[in-house]
Amino acid sequence: MVFFIFTRLVNGMLKFYKSANNTICEVDGWEVDCWINVTAPEDVELEFLKNTLAIDPMFLTAAADEEESSRTEISDNGEQILVVIDTPYAQRQGEHSVVYTTMPLGVIVTKQNIITISLRENAVIKELTDSMVKGVNTQFKTRFLFIILYRIAIRFLQHLKQIDRIENLLEQELRNSMRNKELLHLLEIEKSLVYFSTSLKANQITIERILRGRVLKIYEEDQDLLEDVLTEIKQGVDMSNIYSGIVTTTMNSYSSIISNNLNAAMKFLTSMTILLAIPTMISSFYGMNVKLPVDGDYAFLCLIVLSLLLTFTSYFILKQKDLLS
Repeated sequence: MVFFIFTRLVNGMLKFYKSANNTICEVDGWEVDCWINVTAPEDVELEFLKNTLAIDPMFLTAAADEEESSRTEISDNGEQILVVIDTPYAQRQGEHSVVYTTMPLGVIVTKQNIITISLRENAVIKELTDSMVKGVNTQFKTRFLFIILYRIAIRFLQHLKQIDRIENLLEQELRNSMRNKELLHLLEIEKSLVYFSTSLKANQITIERILRGRVLKIYEEDQDLLEDVLTEIKQGVDMSNIYSGIVTTTMNSYSSIISNNLNAAMKFLTSMTILLAIPTMISSFYGMNVKLPVDGDYAFLCLIVLSLLLTFTSYFILKQKDLLS
């Protein structure tokens, strides 16, 4: 088991970080006040956290559950705190399609460490491990948690702006060529916005609970940061609702336009069928074996002229009735 844990550490599934000189550096193993990051946890890693660090097994199960909703929980002894927060996740499907969804990020705060557990690689966690976020100190666990929450809120807003740009591009393409492909992309965007809206509202409830001070002891210098987190989350909720309404209206409008175009095409084809039926009907009355009522060299030509006159007359009638527009 020890060898397998070491192999997983080498492969980057479970890593330890600690602040040094205002940056986060990776360390070889567990230390007090270090940050433990677990990605795509397997049973052996969960056993390591449970047996070596005495992490509540229920917390580990909840943090590793893909269907877990945003919430907070305190252990029975009050020494461990679980915060599950939904994070945005972009997944490419095909060459030109990106699907946005959410996944839970479990954060466990203990007296000695802070532990993050995610089912996939997380952009927010990568920002922290790459020292792209300034002012992070693993010793201050509460502030570290709030920084994670703030970066998640910012990431939601960034993805929402990307979704808005994609929607504008799809709308331009729909104006030039109304195809099912663009409508299907809009449907994917609408689903993404539903996921975002649901997750953001759940995150808002979780953060409001933390802000009340019933979960963590909030220090005065961290109060403003958590309030900023809540402000960004509320802005994300409003943006997702607005964009969702725009996408829904756009889909309904272009669906109606496509239906109207189809009706116009069917109307035109029906009218053309009526026009073409007139000479066909006349020619069918006077087949090769039927004697024409008019004798002479110009009898057949007269019938052609009659057919054309009737066809043009029908054409102008249909045009006047706006059946050929």
